Amino acid sequence: MKNLVKMLLILLLALPVVADESSTIVGKILKDILQNHHFRKLPMDDKLSKKAFDEYIKAVDYSKHFLYESEVKDLKKKYQKKFDDQIQSGKITIASDTLGIVQKRVDLLQKWREEFFKKKFDYKVKETIELEAKKRDFASNEKELKNRWRKIFKQSVLSRYLITKDEQENINKKKDEKPVISKKDLRERMDKAKNPAVDVGFKNAKKLEEGKSLTGNVKKLSEKEMWDKAYADINKKYKRIFTRLKKDRLSDHIKKFYNSVTSIYDPHTSYYPPKEKEDFDIDISGSLEGIGAVLSEDGSYIKVVEIVAGGAAWRQKDLEVGDLILSVAQGEKEPISIVDMRVDDAVRYIRGKKGTIVKLTVKKASGLTKVIPIVRDIVRVGESYAKSSVLTVDKLGTKIGYIKLPKFYRDFEKKSRTCTDDVKKELERLKTFNVDGVILDLRNNGGGALDDAVKMSGLFIDKGPIVQVKNSAGQVEVLSDEDPSITYGGPLIVLINRYSASASEILAGALKDYGRAVVVGGEHTHGKGTVQAVYDLNNAVQIFKLFGPKLGALKITMQKFYRVNGHSTQFKGIKPDIVLPDPYGYTKNREKDLENALPWDSISKLSYNEWKNSKFSLSVLKSRSKKRVKRDERFQKITSLVDYLIDRRDDTQFSLNLTDAIKEDEENRKITEKLKYDKVNKSIKISHFEESLESAINIKNKKSKNWQREFKQRKEEWIKTIQEDPTLEETLYIITDMINSTKGKKLGML
Repeated sequence: MKNLVKMLLILLLALPVVADESSTIVGKILKDILQNHHFRKLPMDDKLSKKAFDEYIKAVDYSKHFLYESEVKDLKKKYQKKFDDQIQSGKITIASDTLGIVQKRVDLLQKWREEFFKKKFDYKVKETIELEAKKRDFASNEKELKNRWRKIFKQSVLSRYLITKDEQENINKKKDEKPVISKKDLRERMDKAKNPAVDVGFKNAKKLEEGKSLTGNVKKLSEKEMWDKAYADINKKYKRIFTRLKKDRLSDHIKKFYNSVTSIYDPHTSYYPPKEKEDFDIDISGSLEGIGAVLSEDGSYIKVVEIVAGGAAWRQKDLEVGDLILSVAQGEKEPISIVDMRVDDAVRYIRGKKGTIVKLTVKKASGLTKVIPIVRDIVRVGESYAKSSVLTVDKLGTKIGYIKLPKFYRDFEKKSRTCTDDVKKELERLKTFNVDGVILDLRNNGGGALDDAVKMSGLFIDKGPIVQVKNSAGQVEVLSDEDPSITYGGPLIVLINRYSASASEILAGALKDYGRAVVVGGEHTHGKGTVQAVYDLNNAVQIFKLFGPKLGALKITMQKFYRVNGHSTQFKGIKPDIVLPDPYGYTKNREKDLENALPWDSISKLSYNEWKNSKFSLSVLKSRSKKRVKRDERFQKITSLVDYLIDRRDDTQFSLNLTDAIKEDEENRKITEKLKYDKVNKSIKISHFEESLESAINIKNKKSKNWQREFKQRKEEWIKTIQEDPTLEETLYIITDMINSTKGKKLGML
């Protein structure tokens, strides 16, 4: 035993164990795993190195605010073909070179900041700033960079002034509006509340709705005070940013080096240093109290990549996938910029105690900036459970079962509740009400358990193949529904949008290929048809697994999904049978919009029995839907708004002239206000949903006032969401046409 311990100690001493030297081991392991196990099977050579160099420069200076053009050229000449060599040797000298340049430049920027903020900017001058980094070149010299930073500071002050001005105008608007709850009612509820911890969130939410702050009324500011505040806020913002950048370590740039290499394989393959291994996706959910969103770094920004079903942001509805978070404020405190902040640091500002308010200043995909207040809360798991209703419209004469599934959930540890069992239960329940058809709503469903995508598909068809899974070795596994029983065999529509991903795409694709359902929704689904695994790098070296330093982890893409018709769900996603105007059509956050996304391809088609019971004409359904959509005012507004926002997205020049900026800001707000489509259609009757909603309430005593209040709130939200949804309303018309055709009825007037 002593000899074994002695041998292990000798081996450990012989291996590199300090932070810089451990990159030798990490690099070799990463190279081996990527070349041999990634689905793409790219060789790590000079060709890959050239691409990785470009990604590394983006990671170091995406906004082109720090490096000179000459410095980039020098780095390119020295390192462009060396990434494959440096990852093998562990001598990542480009990391120390770029760290040195950025640190030196930050010192200069701090001096410029102090210089510029000693005086006021001239907003009468006609000049603009380019906000899109891709449209900018690196500064050629110090003079050009200094002028660029003058414009950056100037634009930031102007934007902060406009936001403050808007907040001040909203104070006056809120005073004129009728509160959603009376002060007397609010006071009575607070006095009678038995659980202050629960009720503080309710109190703060109501105060937000009434336009109030947590510390009393927001102070009315004069014009001068608004400008003074804007200058002070931005000066502090950049002082913090530069101070934070000075704290960057060599390990931060080494991480950027590794991820510039992994990103060439595909956008979902990433290296995570040891401290991030257990937190590789910053998920503000579970037992953590926060907003319920998954964040990632995107250049200089923190980007929202997922809204967690049942979380505070999911219930608040304003925060969206693709939003860039610019700053964070705690209640009425001053906002703190998180631009150029690491995601794990940014999350500390966003998380907080349940019931407290966090205000996020975000940049929308359209280019518009918005302040979003969110009352922090734990994720309410029940919100993600399947729920159903019976929907009727008097003039249609049909009863439609509606099932909303926010995610494919499964408790793997307890092996208890699954989304398949819940959807089956809802289908059985709806059948007792003699519904004529069913709509399964998978919009914004980012996926989940693959097993449930297969089993849930089987609720609607006889047994047969559902999805094909191909691994990095080229081997294909077919996952099938083996249960010959059919829970529901009537008219069926699957509703999707561009945020329907993964398991949602598998189910929608399978039911479309079988001809079992008509798929309705936006232009296409998200298009993520790949599977990732997290590999602990310490497992690659047994001695390190037992005694060595932590090496981190690699999230790697190893498999790809294919439909039964042989087409991949990757990149293209699922195209609906009937396409409706997409409210999110202006966004560029699908799989195909990501750099180095795995391409679409196909494999062999499987043998399967198509559904024979459908007696409707898809072309007739499309034609009738197209005519209704064309004359629907809400769809007209959606189309106009999307077109407008696409133009705004592509117009990345920001005016630094005060008059022009205010005019443009007011025009944007007028147009977006004019094109709102929040009309409530009360002709849609909603019934038989109480039993479904009860599962979303995490209060055991149904007789308690808290339970009653919670249920009333859920009920009102459920009804309002359905009656405000033009896409769902049109889907009711489509499925009614299906039902009437199936019954042999002549289709009536549109």
